[in-house]
Amino acid sequence: MPIRVLIVDDSAVVRRTLTEMLSRDPEIEVVGTAMDPFIARDKILQLNPDVLTLDIEMPRMDGLTFLRLLMKHRPMPVIIMSSLTPAGSEYALEALQAGAVDVMAKPGGSFSVCEDGARLADKIKAAAQARIRRPRLPSPAPATFPTQVSAPAPPPPPRPPAGKIRTAGRRYSPRQLILMGASTGGTEALKTVLTALPPDLPGILIVQHIPAQFSLAFANRLNELCRLEVREATDGLRVTPGMVLIAPGGFHMLVRWAGDHYVVSTNLGPPVHHQRPAVDVLFDAAVRAGAGPTSAAALLTGMGSDGAAGMLALRSAGAATVAQNEETCVVYGMPREAVRMGAAQVVLPLEQIPAWLNRQADRVALRSV
Repeated sequence: MPIRVLIVDDSAVVRRTLTEMLSRDPEIEVVGTAMDPFIARDKILQLNPDVLTLDIEMPRMDGLTFLRLLMKHRPMPVIIMSSLTPAGSEYALEALQAGAVDVMAKPGGSFSVCEDGARLADKIKAAAQARIRRPRLPSPAPATFPTQVSAPAPPPPPRPPAGKIRTAGRRYSPRQLILMGASTGGTEALKTVLTALPPDLPGILIVQHIPAQFSLAFANRLNELCRLEVREATDGLRVTPGMVLIAPGGFHMLVRWAGDHYVVSTNLGPPVHHQRPAVDVLFDAAVRAGAGPTSAAALLTGMGSDGAAGMLALRSAGAATVAQNEETCVVYGMPREAVRMGAAQVVLPLEQIPAWLNRQADRVALRSV
């Protein structure tokens, strides 16, 4: 049976565009549309959709409020369709924290019906497989729908990453790296891992499948939460201990050895596994750079197989490797493929991965001070 989708957006143009895009995929059926959350509530009860696409900024009730109500009373897979403004990016991150499965930019002037329609269809298929849990909300949602809800105050603009004060700790060979890859459900999984890590770690490189417009806000948000310094990677940036570099959306991230340190580079090479950035591109570059014997790699929640082959190459080169277990994944796709291929030395629940990474870093540290 096709995946049943309900589109919720106040723009008739967007509703029509998304319907036309998704109708091209025989595995997806748009069963209805709604111009606001009140109509959406009734249509969810009437049509029982499998997946919702949800706008953030709507009349009568904003999408974020509706999402929180939905996750409390009728949890289901939701994909956020967000504007490309800084406020839109911040709202999208709030929505992911509130339980949305994924985020995508709303149709605009540069929107491609074929390319972006296929990408949205892939996200819907991943969302239909997602393990949905009620998130831990910062404040209880109201028990019933209010009659009118004004739009939320715009979130403050993201602060630029600031330097962190790094305390003395372990010393590392400049060859050491920690590498991570994630996709569907990965923004929250990465937050769980990174906020639990100490600041005295080797350089950390991460590929998260995320639209180009949202990766900077994601990196800035993590930087505010973590003891490590988190940045969106830029071409030519040096990798240093205590720093986390997030691949910019829309660009592959690679790493190379530059005499006595690593440097990252970004490019617009062809998508790999339909992704750019792709985890395999980073992992393969790390193998070529000689990072295998002193590095650790983790593959987290996500649909598809990106990262599995690269992780196998890393393990063959001497790296320690871990995959997130099925029970804690939103979508057990990428980690499952890594396990199937023998790329993962160990399989752990998400909450145990930070301690494992810390132990692997300590295992090859030059010394403790």
